[in-house]
Amino acid sequence: MSMAFPMATASAQRLLAASVAGVAVAFLLAGCVNTRTTTTSLADTSSGKGTEIVTESDESSRQRRARLRMELASGYFEHGQNTVALDEIKQALAADPNNADAYNLRGLVYMRLEDAGMAEDSFRRATAISPRDPNVRHNYGWLLCQQNRFGDAAQQFTAALAVPSYTDRAKTLMTQGVCQLRAGQRPEAERSLMQAYEIDAGNPVIGLNLASLLAQREEWQRAQFYIRRVNNSPSANAETLWLGVKIERRLNNREAVAQLGGQLQRRFPQSREAIAYERGNFND
Repeated sequence: MSMAFPMATASAQRLLAASVAGVAVAFLLAGCVNTRTTTTSLADTSSGKGTEIVTESDESSRQRRARLRMELASGYFEHGQNTVALDEIKQALAADPNNADAYNLRGLVYMRLEDAGMAEDSFRRATAISPRDPNVRHNYGWLLCQQNRFGDAAQQFTAALAVPSYTDRAKTLMTQGVCQLRAGQRPEAERSLMQAYEIDAGNPVIGLNLASLLAQREEWQRAQFYIRRVNNSPSANAETLWLGVKIERRLNNREAVAQLGGQLQRRFPQSREAIAYERGNFND
């Protein structure tokens, strides 16, 4: 059962709107594409036994055709050519029906096309073929989170994080934290985001979401620490600067407010945030 926090003020609650961009970026990061040449399961480190890595010379002609199609599909996907990517995926699956990566990428394409049914079917198939693939679990978890199926999403994130060799743990912890925010599980979200931050302190999405969460709880000093790090990096944008303005204003740091507001007007003059700053609409 979650701990209860005191109700935040209405103005503090509005600050959580800053996490929307975090969600958007997390969605892009959730699209983890893997074009390996094999669907062999990851090594079972718990038993001390592993599987031999399959190299290119081990490929059959069908697997080679599937790999080449997947390389093309990934390129089309990255350039937003979804229909062409799907066609390449179909040909990859025709060559190798047990290609988990093809089903994973198919799921990402259908997520982008907002076809949740086909996306879930794709991730289920990928999971059946390669149950310990953390990238598939991550992507499936994010799909379920977008459908507000928070318990099911948590199971997928937990499965991804349970793979010892998984190298993108920060990405999954961050996405899990964003999902927990959507579910209203703020203590759990803070724990997930803090764990992600410990692994990847330079990730601006983690910093933004942590600052937003702490601002909602009116922990202004802590929120200031995280948002300042984001705004002092090349990743600063209109949204992060605007959140920084609001936090510094709460701390009565007029010089910092003016400095951030000046950046906002100079760098993003047409943004909604710059217009709100000019009008003094700090609750916007």
